[in-house]
Amino acid sequence: MSDVTTTDLYEVTMALSYLREDMRAPAIFSLFVRDLPPGRGFLVAAGLESALDFLADYRVEREDVEEFADALHRPVQDLEPLLGLSFDGEVRAVPEGRLVFAGEPLLEVTAPLPQAQLVETYLLNQLCHQTVVASKAARCVLAAAGRPVVDFSLRRTHGPWAGLQAARLGALVGFAGTSNVAAAVALGIPASGTMAHSYIEAFSGEEEAFRAFARAHPGPVTFLVDTYDTEEGVRIAARVLADLRRGPGCAIRLDSGDLEALARRARAVLDAAGLAEVRIVASGGLDEYGVDRLVRAGAPIDVYAVGTRVGVAADAPFLDAAYKLVEYDGHPVMKLSSAKVTAPGRKQVFRRAGRPDVIALAEEDLPESARPLLRTVMRGGRRTCSRKHWRDARRRFQEDLADLPVSARRIHDPEPVPPERSAALERLTASVRADIDARPGSGRPVASTGTHAR
Repeated sequence: MSDVTTTDLYEVTMALSYLREDMRAPAIFSLFVRDLPPGRGFLVAAGLESALDFLADYRVEREDVEEFADALHRPVQDLEPLLGLSFDGEVRAVPEGRLVFAGEPLLEVTAPLPQAQLVETYLLNQLCHQTVVASKAARCVLAAAGRPVVDFSLRRTHGPWAGLQAARLGALVGFAGTSNVAAAVALGIPASGTMAHSYIEAFSGEEEAFRAFARAHPGPVTFLVDTYDTEEGVRIAARVLADLRRGPGCAIRLDSGDLEALARRARAVLDAAGLAEVRIVASGGLDEYGVDRLVRAGAPIDVYAVGTRVGVAADAPFLDAAYKLVEYDGHPVMKLSSAKVTAPGRKQVFRRAGRPDVIALAEEDLPESARPLLRTVMRGGRRTCSRKHWRDARRRFQEDLADLPVSARRIHDPEPVPPERSAALERLTASVRADIDARPGSGRPVASTGTHAR
């Protein structure tokens, strides 16, 4: 299965119709999020790098045409107008790591209409999934208030590729490491891991297990202490660690129970044994809400490992995102469906320090003390610059986060900063709406039918 056929069937049927009708003029599609998920004060733009990889390699081959024909139960020759089609358009996008808000384009594609249509599904898939996971991970970093956060999500993500993305996105927003070996090696993320309860159970007792593990690993070690009785496990770990004299870097891990109370008792045991440098790692169903509660309670936890809830963005696992036609053949278009009205025209988002963003038309002048968020990242189907590292995105994230109001950063009941619209965009929207209403049979959502905007 190729990435070309990883698409919704209606993308194929529409593109085929466009080609047969010779509708190949430039089209502009805008990808944006209609509303932030509940409990979110911001989103972290992500997924652009994999989207650009897809576009740069996009080409409909003979095998793809055969699969399209098979899905449609039609002769292969009926689908041959698609053969050889590649992406040679332009992409303007918000770089990964930037904070974004509802209504702001994350990405705009300008390409011949059939090309721009065919890539819709894959672009939405990449940007939506990665943006929602990055945003959840960013909130964990905020909740941890400077304490290291580590990704433990691979075993529960929706497939290995999603696990690789989760590790990268965690690193992008400031995670200290990942348990995912493939991600650590491929992406240069510090690897982090301890042991499972099954390891402890395979030995006759915890002390034997801890000493055996230490013999196999001469550096700093982390002992999982809650297989049986947690407090006794801590005392045994403390005794073994005191004997080892490994120095800084060693830790114990708590994975269940009342983490706050257990951490306090564990800290007391470790300190009494002269092991003040031994850290406490907490895991077990944590996300930003659990981390926030523990930090606010003053639990003596040094490192937080988050997994399932973050890797699948459990409380807000999807984005209400759309990829809509906003201009065709030089004419702005819009959709008028109830609750899904779109804004016409090619756009830019201007960021102003201490003030809401402004969604404007792309040709508008830069407002005073503002910077444009959408940058040209692909032209003629080729990247305009080299592939960016997640560390570049992390720097952008940290810059934007520093300027974000405290109210939008709150873990509970955050208040987003909704963007404003420029006067020019409002005028164009009103003009296009009036033009649609004046047509015979007015009220048709022009952009959703793909018809000419004349």
